[in-house]
Order: sequence, then C-alpha cells, then structure tokens
Amino acid sequence: MSTLANQLVRAEKEELARAIRTLLGRPLVSAHDDPAAFDLVRKRRGPLIQWFDYFCGWRLVVEPRQGYARLVKVRSEAGATRPARRRRTTRAPFDRRRYTLLCLCAAELLTSPVTTIGMLAGRVAQAAAVEPGVPAFEPVRGEERAAFVDAVKLLEHYGALAAMDGVTDAYLDDEDAKVLYRVDTTRVIRLLAAPVPRPGWRTPGGAGRKKRRPRWARGCAGWLGGRLGVGWRGGGGERGGPPDALVVEARYGAGEPSETQRALHARHTLIRRLLDDPVVYRDELTPAQAAYAASLTGRRLLRRAAEEAGFVLEERAEGFLLVDPDGIATDSRFPDDGGHAKVAALLMLDLLVTSGPVSAARLDEEAAELLRRFPQWAKAYQSDGGGPRLAADALEVLVRFGLARRTGDRVAALPAAARYRVDRAAVQEEC
Repeated sequence: MSTLANQLVRAEKEELARAIRTLLGRPLVSAHDDPAAFDLVRKRRGPLIQWFDYFCGWRLVVEPRQGYARLVKVRSEAGATRPARRRRTTRAPFDRRRYTLLCLCAAELLTSPVTTIGMLAGRVAQAAAVEPGVPAFEPVRGEERAAFVDAVKLLEHYGALAAMDGVTDAYLDDEDAKVLYRVDTTRVIRLLAAPVPRPGWRTPGGAGRKKRRPRWARGCAGWLGGRLGVGWRGGGGERGGPPDALVVEARYGAGEPSETQRALHARHTLIRRLLDDPVVYRDELTPAQAAYAASLTGRRLLRRAAEEAGFVLEERAEGFLLVDPDGIATDSRFPDDGGHAKVAALLMLDLLVTSGPVSAARLDEEAAELLRRFPQWAKAYQSDGGGPRLAADALEVLVRFGLARRTGDRVAALPAAARYRVDRAAVQEEC
C-alpha cells in the first residue's frame, strides 16, 4: 500500500511540474488546440493556482466549460524580447501600427458576439478617428489592410475570434471581402494581462490631475503577459506610450510598502525573471532582488520552485539559469538551425569567447566573410550590406539569450557563453 501511495505522489508531482512548464511556454492553453495539455491543467488547477500565486504573484484562470486556461503573466519591468508576431509566412514582429490596430480590434469586439470583417474594420476606423493621437485607419490602402489582417489573425490564433464563413486573408486583396466571425468576448477580456489602474489614476508628476485612459489603450499594456504589448511598455524605443502606472501592482503597496510587501515583491520579481529569461546575471538584479537571492530563505525558495516545476537550477558566481530538460517551457531555442541569424550567432559566439570584446565592425567583417564562403546560404543576406545586416541579427539573438552584451561599439561575451566554447583539442583528436 505504501508503495502505491508513493507512486501516486510521484505521479502527482510529475504532472504538476509538467503543467507548470506547459503554462510557462503557452500562457493560453486551449482544449481545442491541445486537449491533453488542457486536461492536465484542469486536473491540477488547484495546486497550479497556488504555485503561481505563491512563487510568481501570477494569476491562473481555468475555465473548464469554455475550454481554456489562461496564465496571467505580468512583467515587473519593460522588455521587447517577445513581440507579437504575424501569423502569415514572414513571422515578422508587430510594429507600432499593428499593436494599435490589435488594441482597437479587441476593444470593438466586446460590443457584439457576432461580426463581419467589414463591420469590424468600420468600427476600428470610427474608433481611430475619435481617439487623440491615433492615426486614422484607412482600409482602402493595401498596407493598412495587411496590418489589420495581422491583428485579426492573431486574435483568431488565440481563440478570441473564429471564422464561421470565409477566410481572413481574403481581406488582403478585397476591401469588400465577406468573412463572418463568432466572438468569444470572455476570452478577449482574458487576453489582457497587465494590471489596469482604477478610473482616475494619477500620472507621475501630474500634481493630482486625473486623466481618462483612451479606450484603445485598454489592452495595450502587457498584452498576453508581455508577449504582445511589450512595445507599448517602453520596449523598442517607441515614442510616447503609457505611464509607469500601467505596470504597478497594488499587492506590493503604494507609497511606502511594508517590509513584508518588499520581500514579497523581491521574491516574485526574481522568480519571474528566472522563469522568463534564458539567464539572469547578478549584476542585473536590483539591490532587493540580490539581497533576497543571497539570503537563506531566498536560496531555499528558489531551489524549491525549480524542483517543483521540474527545472534544473544552475547557480553560478555570475548568476542563475533554469534548465528545462524536456524543453516544454522553451519558446525559443539556441543553438537552433531554424534561422540564418541563429546559425551565424553560434559561429560568431566562438569569436567572442576566444578573442574577448571585439568591435561591431569586426562582427560585420566576420558575417561578410561567412557569406562569401557560402554563397548559396542565407540568400536573403546575399546582397549589398548583407554582412552588417546578418551581424546585427545574429547579435540580437546573442543579446536576447543573455550570451553577449554590446556597450557602445564593443561587443563582449557574457559568462553563459562559455558553455558554447569549442573544445579545439577534442576537435583535433577527432580529426
């Protein structure tokens, strides 16, 4: 009997760990898209809700009847490393225009459970016309229709919209295309992940002036837990954007937080970074986070969180790294031959590790030489200026994965890059 009980406990722990990593990789899990994953989350929803709230301060919403689970991930600081991407072939990141249209679409979809693409476009055009600072939406222009289609297709991807008749892509070539949609208004609301201030919030330095949030901005901050709306939270150097109040979480106190609230904030923000970022360096932590990570309680809870989620925690003098042995929580991989920039990044990484900090011009030369050696490879870069473009894209990959850092004109490898160092002695033995 004790053996059976132990097996059941072990199975429960394994299921909980798998469910945690599944939600980290996909904050919106749908029964329609992945019945097995949703059934696992539904089955363990009680412990899951407690785990995310205790370790991360994140809210998990599980709707068994509506067939989806939503992890409301909130980032405590701005970032642009996980932009929304177009669902068409290019998979290019959203620009400011597409984020704006996405928010406008989401706001207008709340008015009716059924709509057509023409009606939605008309409502978006009316909303853009009355919102201060929002450029007019002109569906007669092909580039405007393309941006609108990208916003609609993303909402379709997340189950907020479902085409009952027609296909969304038809609108690309024909402004009069007929597409009928069913709207899941509840899911539209669930997509919003950022803390939303109460009506009448005060902007920093506003001397008590109350400002009304524009309707189109209801969904702009923190959309999909930092995956869609990062450009509006300071990422990418966009002008304007909402004030810092949009990412303030009331649970950590306003004004002068208590000691308990400060410790809770340090724990949640530190574990959020560990779960979201490829590597976390100690010199990037705030003083509160660094103190918490160095404390006995902090170290114990970090190890406990990693163990319960099925991660392997690597603690180094330079920082921390959570490794998912099964890759369930991984949304982007490195090394990976899925893109030319990632291949070039791996090749350039050895140069950074062995030669120390190098100039950006040196990386441009290395990329250009790489293109000359392999003229049939990376055709998109085989043109004038292709070398610098490839070097810039490869460097972006290295920075995103915490493997390199650029300071001015110098690029240096970071400590985590040492794991990719080429063992030249072993290579020579094999040869």
